[in-house]
Parts: sequence; structure tokens; C-alpha cells
Amino acid sequence: MRTAHIDRLEPVLPVAAPLWPGSVWVGEISDDVVPAATLTLAGATGFGRARLLVRHGRAPRGFVELPVEAGRVDGAELWRRISALPTATAAQPNDGPGISVVLCTRNRPEHLRTALASLQRLEYGRFEVVVVDNGSDTDATHRIVAELGDPRIRSVDAPVAGLSRARNVGLRHARHDVVAYTDDDVVVDPGWLAGIAAGFRSEPGVGCVSGMVPSVELTSPCQAYFDKRVTWARNCVRESFSLRHPRPAEPMFPFEVGRFGTGANFAIRRETVLALGGFDEGFGVGSPTGGGEDIDMFVRVLLNGHILVYEPSAIIWHRHRPDLASLTKQIRDYGTGLGAWITQLALQPRTAMMITRRSVHALAHLGRITRVARDQDLDLAEIGGLGRAERLAVLRGPLALLRARLHGARRRPLAHAVRRAS
Repeated sequence: MRTAHIDRLEPVLPVAAPLWPGSVWVGEISDDVVPAATLTLAGATGFGRARLLVRHGRAPRGFVELPVEAGRVDGAELWRRISALPTATAAQPNDGPGISVVLCTRNRPEHLRTALASLQRLEYGRFEVVVVDNGSDTDATHRIVAELGDPRIRSVDAPVAGLSRARNVGLRHARHDVVAYTDDDVVVDPGWLAGIAAGFRSEPGVGCVSGMVPSVELTSPCQAYFDKRVTWARNCVRESFSLRHPRPAEPMFPFEVGRFGTGANFAIRRETVLALGGFDEGFGVGSPTGGGEDIDMFVRVLLNGHILVYEPSAIIWHRHRPDLASLTKQIRDYGTGLGAWITQLALQPRTAMMITRRSVHALAHLGRITRVARDQDLDLAEIGGLGRAERLAVLRGPLALLRARLHGARRRPLAHAVRRAS
């Protein structure tokens, strides 16, 4: 039931005036409010469109997009589109197990400030934040944490480059039995950890929970391209994945890249990841492979008999790369990491047989996930070749994994870790 009237919305992340004609203002709205006939969007001057996440309590119902005129949208049209969305279950309580949040960062102090500010607004009982500095060039990470003076937030060092190494360091310093991972280029929703806890409570045997990752900023063609490229926010319904429940309609299961979530938003039981030996040091940003540590962990969780739950109310907003150079590197790293991960699967008898049976579907799947449909608002002339670059980068994966192993990257670096760091 609608209980309040609103005439103004704030963006999830305030941004400067857009320089790109296709820029999209990003915000959210609850379905229990009555929008004014003309709804003002703060800071929307110059934007041509708005994207709003519609929520019932904390639960997402879906997204609506509307034209923006002079910084305003039509309230009646907004409500009509909200009414057409599927219903959703009400919010979860703000309690649950203690959770250690591990945020890995390197050389991005301004992004880190924004991420930590959002983490301080979490609406949850017991949690801590372990900021892992992965070999930054300055002491900015530690200074930012110290300046906050928040006893819930502390920083540690992981001097050897590699996201998997940083994730493992964070795990060893975590004090709680559930460890939630995120990155520095995010804005964390206040109900994120409540959603994570709800995912773990949803059924027995849950070893890992992932969440929704919508785009928080769409002010450049590169950000718009990546927004179309990934599938991190297309599902507003909880899903449970397990090898005990085959999926005949999904012939690639459990090797579907992007199907289970992304490394910017997931949590895992400490005992689960330790039993798996930790994150494979051969994968991740900063390693020769450039990526793949998240999909590797998700699939290992499933292959070892655990349940993975996608919980849409566990929301983290992601800031995509705004320029072509950084986006190109990210896309190529995705391809190299994917190729390295496929190589690792091929080196193990059990998974080698599984991927061999799925090889035809795998090629079709690779083509689908690396292509972005043409859009009248997105000129692909400059960035349309990124899909091909990503597919070519897959071929570099085997050599990249070999280089990582020759440099000492271990598959199960925490296999003998039995004590918590204090």
C-alpha cells in the first residue's frame, strides 16, 4: 500500500553534469510511495533518460527507464511502469550471523573513500570490514582507514600483487564465520548484509551467496557498453544452484560464466573456502591471467557438493570503467582469465570430462557472452571490436596460467591453514 508522497529523488551516486548525450541518471524508488505528477531527479539536468530500481522494502522488483525532461520525469508514467513489474517478497530483518567484509583495493583511494562511506551506512548487527591493500604505491589506503576512526574498519597488507592473494589474506584476518567480498569501485546498499544473511538462511547446505550488481553510473559509452555486456542485475528472483538438481534447460551448467554472480558481491562460509584450499593464486586481477578467480571459486563450491544461492536483495552498485583504455584492459583480462580457467578445468580428470561433453555449447556460450547488441543510443563504431578482442584473449589463457604457476601461484594456498588470524 502506498503510504507517502514524494516529489524528489536522489541518485545512488551523485555525478557531474553528463558529457555524453546518452547518459542515464541512476536512482531507486520504493513501491510504497506516491510520486508527484512531475518528479524531480536531483542532479539530472542534462540527462536524457533515468533508470530506477524499484523496490518492495529491500527486495528488488525490477528496473524502469523513463525519459527525462529538464531534470524531471512523469510521475504518472513512472507509477504505471512500476505497477507492471512482478511482485516481490518483503524485506529481511537486520540480524543474522556475524559477517566479515573483505574489500580488496590497489591505488584507487578516491574510489575507496566512496566504498567505505557506503559500508559505514550498513544496516546490520555484527560486522567488520577488513580492507586489504594489494601492493599500492602509497600508504593512502591505510591513511584513509585511519582517518575514519571506525573500530569496525581495519586495514591489512597483501604486498604480492594478485586479487586471489588479497582475498586469501582477507580471509585469514577475518574474525567471523561468514566472509563477504567486494571491491573498491562500488557503492554498497545499506541492506546488503541482511540480504547475504537471508541467502544463507534460505535452505540447509548453502556454502556461498552472491547478489545483484547494478550499474551505479552510466555517463560514458564505455560504461553503457559494459552495462549491456554483463548480466549481473537482470534477475530479481532468488535462485538456488546445486549439482543435486540438474538443469536440463542449461546444458553448460555448472560452467556458465556470469550465471552465478561476480566477485564484487558474494559471501562464503569460512569453513567452505578453507576446505577448498582458498582462492587459486593463479587467477585474479594483478596475476598473469588477469581474472577468473570468482568463477573458479563459484564452480569449485558447486563441484564440492555445496549450494550456491543468488539473493537479489543483497545489492551492491558497481562503477564501470569510464574510458576506452581501462575498459579494453578489463575486457581482455576477462578473456585471458576465462581461457586460463578453462585450461585449469581441462587439467583435472573430473572436470576435463565434463567440459568435453559441453564443448559445442561452450563455443556458442562464449559467442553470446562476448557480444553486445546494437543500440540506437550506443554507437559501437569505436568500441564494437571489444567482443572480438575478448574472444582472442581467451587463447592467451593457457600461457598466462603457465606463467602464473612458474611464478609460484598455488592452486590451494590455504590447504593447511587451520587457525584464524586475530
